[in-house]
Amino acid sequence: MQTQAGQNPATQDPAANTTWWRSAVVYQVYIRSFADGDGDGLGDVAGIRARLGHIADLGVDAVWINPWYPSPMADAGYDVSDYRDVEPRFGTLADAEALIVEAHEHGLRVLLDIVPNHTSDEHVWFQEALAAGPGSPARGRYLFRPGRGEAGELPPNDWRSMFGGPAWTRTTDPDGTPGEWYLHLFDTKQPDLNWEHPDVRADFLRTLRFWFDRGVDGFRIDVANSLVKQPGLPDIGDLVYPPAMVEVDGELVRAPYTPHPHWDREEVHEVYREWRALADSYDPPRVFVAEAWVDHPDRLSRYVRRDELHTTFNFNYLVTPWRGPEMRKTITETVAEHAAVGAPATWVLSNHDVSRHVSRYARVDQSGDNRHLDPRDADVDLALGVRRARAAALLTLALPGGAYVYQGEELGLPEVEDLPEDVLQDPTWERSGHADRGRDGCRVPVPWSGDAPPYGFGPGPTTWLPQPDDWGPLTVEAETGDPASMLELYRAALRLRRENPALGDGTLSFRDDFDSDVVAFDRDPGFTCVVNMGGAPVPLPAGEVLLVSTELPGDGTLPADAAVWLSRTS
Repeated sequence: MQTQAGQNPATQDPAANTTWWRSAVVYQVYIRSFADGDGDGLGDVAGIRARLGHIADLGVDAVWINPWYPSPMADAGYDVSDYRDVEPRFGTLADAEALIVEAHEHGLRVLLDIVPNHTSDEHVWFQEALAAGPGSPARGRYLFRPGRGEAGELPPNDWRSMFGGPAWTRTTDPDGTPGEWYLHLFDTKQPDLNWEHPDVRADFLRTLRFWFDRGVDGFRIDVANSLVKQPGLPDIGDLVYPPAMVEVDGELVRAPYTPHPHWDREEVHEVYREWRALADSYDPPRVFVAEAWVDHPDRLSRYVRRDELHTTFNFNYLVTPWRGPEMRKTITETVAEHAAVGAPATWVLSNHDVSRHVSRYARVDQSGDNRHLDPRDADVDLALGVRRARAAALLTLALPGGAYVYQGEELGLPEVEDLPEDVLQDPTWERSGHADRGRDGCRVPVPWSGDAPPYGFGPGPTTWLPQPDDWGPLTVEAETGDPASMLELYRAALRLRRENPALGDGTLSFRDDFDSDVVAFDRDPGFTCVVNMGGAPVPLPAGEVLLVSTELPGDGTLPADAAVWLSRTS
């Protein structure tokens, strides 16, 4: 495969570039933990505005902001009570509008987060539904059902919440007697919407217009593969999702796709065709990225057909272990399936829902699904994790398509695995009966300056989650200007990515002059990336070294757990 020639779209005039998303590097801001402007220990819009310079200086093309809408915060803002306003703890709608303008002045596009699978139980629609009672039109916007059993005492089916426990909660009727049950694939305070109802579809189109009209450039769609449920809401039984791994000709592959009652339903694509038509009606067109945990690449690529969404997160890449054969297989499948529908791949290493990749790669044993780490794991080598993370950054930013950088990733922040139990706030902690610590370890506030908490996070003395006492060397202030730091590696890589016409959208050609522990590929014109995932040095191919993840020994080799970018002369 040969890459398309031409200028990296990220370097083109933003006003004229309507395909910027095909090559974009997007910086994820988890608003609660990015920067605090008012001193209450919680990140906010003012904090983002004050730190836009850091994001712009990093060299990314856009910023994605996690939900900033009014919310009771049962699930950190993913329980939305009003989609067309801003949570008072984060600021005002006027503050948000000012941020959008200022981000554009910095050359940054703005993506917001939209949560269409469920609302908060404090949303006016759900409150109306509870008050109206069984059989009312208001309940039709959600999924209320009578229970099973002689007195309706059993949930309507066997579905389970992603946060643990049943996916159903029973209501109490106005007269105080037990009533119907409502579906919540996540927390009890996050009732699922009924996407067969015309009010639901129409209201989300109003929400998209509301923010598009204020200059927002696009949306990340939360749980994009879950909106539509199978009619009748049948039991799941022994159906496994994601599909189990099976051995075929000595190789582990995903079992064939089997339709699921609430994941990746065919009908969901009708919703996104409608959304795409609305986005395309704007000048310039607005864009979407899907959060869709869909394990079959051919199923994932359906979300990015030309009349649907623009891009989708590539979670298979995120969970691929640090091993050459598996990594090459994931990249090959991803590029091929996206190319089949004319869409660019999107690469991501970490986000607010998974353990930070420095700590994932620090596990000497890379077998198994390590999205959520167990702090009791043995054989954890954090220095190894940092080396691998540096190499992974160069791999990610060299692959064809776009990429996402999760705040703090550019500083090399590890997962905070020893948060005291009494500070844990993720609903998974309670819903799992304290068996799963949840996602708080990747959400600890960013360190900006100084040698002790709160590391310049805000003017106040505290942060909503405690920061480690040893993060002083990981602040933006400490890493700036240090050529050996993770921050300067990211800045250099992103600068070169913008300047090099081989990078961004396009294709790649794998090299076959290395063993299976090495992922190496060429991109035209004249670019080579080599990532050594093995345990021994490998020879460097010919070319001028543009950037390397670690110091080279000077003997013509690339060390273990290292990556290099080269300029080919022929």
